Amino acid sequence: MLIEEGRIKAAFDSGVFVLKLCGDVRLTLCTTLDTQAQRLAQTPGLRAVMIDLREATNVDSTALGFLAKVAMAVKGRLAHPPTIIADNPDVRKMLDVMGFARFFTLMDAPLQQPSVLDAGLIDLPEEPADERGLRERILEAHRILMHMNEHNREQFQPLVEMLEAQNAEL
Repeated sequence: MLIEEGRIKAAFDSGVFVLKLCGDVRLTLCTTLDTQAQRLAQTPGLRAVMIDLREATNVDSTALGFLAKVAMAVKGRLAHPPTIIADNPDVRKMLDVMGFARFFTLMDAPLQQPSVLDAGLIDLPEEPADERGLRERILEAHRILMHMNEHNREQFQPLVEMLEAQNAEL
């Protein structure tokens, strides 16, 4: 089975920000996701955030950490939590296990016609990161996940400790 390389698309229209993840979304896209989270935190007129994972075949833990950062970036600014649309059972199970329902509204299908979500989406360029920047983002993503619930803390504590030790050596 051929694995489709990960891509991120985005659109902002009438106060609604749509972020669409496609294919195999991994840590190589975390700089792009981080940039989007930071931009959202400062976007005037933001009314809603929708994250569409229907075309995502895999979302690794680093990318999930930055999706959680998106929720934190807009916390308190929106009337409703950000929405994640995920119909892939494996992706949905991962979101459930990681505790995303506490920070997002999780749905299997959009309330609107899919074409509305796809309107105006543009491919975001993959932002490069040097090795140190990538390591710092991986660490940040997993710290965010650890703070979401006890399960995540237990899962990611060894990785975070290892990365912290590596950073201390540099």
